[in-house]
Amino acid sequence: MARPAATSPLAPDPLAAHNRLLGRRGETIAARHLAGLGMVLLDRNWRCDAGEIDLVLRDGSVLVICEVKTRTSTDYGDPLEAVDQRKADRLRRLGARWLRVHDCHPDDVRIDLVGVLVRAGRPVEVEHVEGIG
Repeated sequence: MARPAATSPLAPDPLAAHNRLLGRRGETIAARHLAGLGMVLLDRNWRCDAGEIDLVLRDGSVLVICEVKTRTSTDYGDPLEAVDQRKADRLRRLGARWLRVHDCHPDDVRIDLVGVLVRAGRPVEVEHVEGIG
């Protein structure tokens, strides 16, 4: 009986690459949507040792930390269902870190979510939720 071929830890993972591209596409769609609402994009994919913020925007005098979830179907639930209280708390901590690093002092800070449903490379639904938890 033949053994399955060993996969190299250095070999590219096609599913991971697909998910990264899908995530980037969703972030672009979300950024355009939010800009259409009058928000100004300040940062995208900001990273530190504690994690990543997808989008940082200014909505008037309010700083918005935005998490974007992109899916190609709702087979496993709505994209926004992927953000639980733990994730929201982490976003708050990351937002506080972004503020310190950028020496930024807005009037207020808000955590928003954008769920993007994409089919055949095109957005079919963009859902924006302001001020979670």
